[in-house]
Amino acid sequence: MTERAQTLPSTVTEVAVCIIGAGPVGATLAARLASAGLPTAVVDHAALPPMELPEFDGRAYAIALSSRRLLDAAGVWDLLPWAPGPITRIRCTDGAPGEAASSLRLHFDAAETGTEAFGWMVEARALRMALNARMQSLAHLTVRAPAKAEVTRTAEGAEIRLSTGELIRARLVVAAEGRRSRLREQAGIGIATHDYGQLGLVGAIAHELPHGMMALEHFLPHGPFAQLPLAPTPEHPNASAIVWSEKRGIAERMLALPDEEYGQEIQRRMGDHLGKVTPIGRRWSYPLSAMHALRYTDTRLALIGDAAHGIHPIAGQGLNLGFRDVSALAELLLGSGADPGAPELLAQY
Repeated sequence: MTERAQTLPSTVTEVAVCIIGAGPVGATLAARLASAGLPTAVVDHAALPPMELPEFDGRAYAIALSSRRLLDAAGVWDLLPWAPGPITRIRCTDGAPGEAASSLRLHFDAAETGTEAFGWMVEARALRMALNARMQSLAHLTVRAPAKAEVTRTAEGAEIRLSTGELIRARLVVAAEGRRSRLREQAGIGIATHDYGQLGLVGAIAHELPHGMMALEHFLPHGPFAQLPLAPTPEHPNASAIVWSEKRGIAERMLALPDEEYGQEIQRRMGDHLGKVTPIGRRWSYPLSAMHALRYTDTRLALIGDAAHGIHPIAGQGLNLGFRDVSALAELLLGSGADPGAPELLAQY
């Protein structure tokens, strides 16, 4: 066999759009486009089933109303394996750890806006399960995971060579690989960044009293603390997710505490309105920084989600901004009938 023959792809797949990255944003775009009949491929370096964590791990997303509508249109929302927890009220307060909150506060009620809820808390594993199930059912979607991708883009189109030996030809490549997007770097797209000097502590708590579907955003000297209502389960009838922003040094000390003391520190910041709190599931932490790509497109390339932007977790808008990218790009791709990677279309994005 000649060297040339050895390098020939085992199969060639032709699609309109190839998405690199099958996280929540990339997978949702794949499901949205394929649901509308647009030939689409999605590639991820990791296998997807292991992302369906077998047990509660504390991570959850706050899904805004516009994001729910997108997940509906993609055929994902109804596949969530258990009901999400609605947020019907939001209270904003400020103060200091261990002290009563200021008497000045803001209170928002969805009933006053004529909407069912401001948003819904969806466990990360539940969204992953729904996305995997939807992607597996779509005739116009090619899923390749695990597989590494080498992308070549020209004015005429793009070729994606996979580590499996397969070649995918696409009119548009979408970078959905996260903040360290290799495709963004290869395109020479610069980024603006800002380090907040904080860690985000993420997890969940059980509490004695029901949350009444109310979220709390409590502003503290070193960063905001959020309590977000989760749907009840037989094991935890009263539970909430927490997103706690803290100075890096203090956060590292908090993470090292045993559960009981960790719960006490949570309670010092959250207050006693839900009774005693107990940490459940895993603890997660990540450095907090802002990032914004200086442009969102290049030849036959569009950036979405964390490949394009990253923000502070206050108000839980990071994933929702990524979903807005999906909605905007999908509307252009499905509504124009034009070449999906044409410069004119990408300029509109």
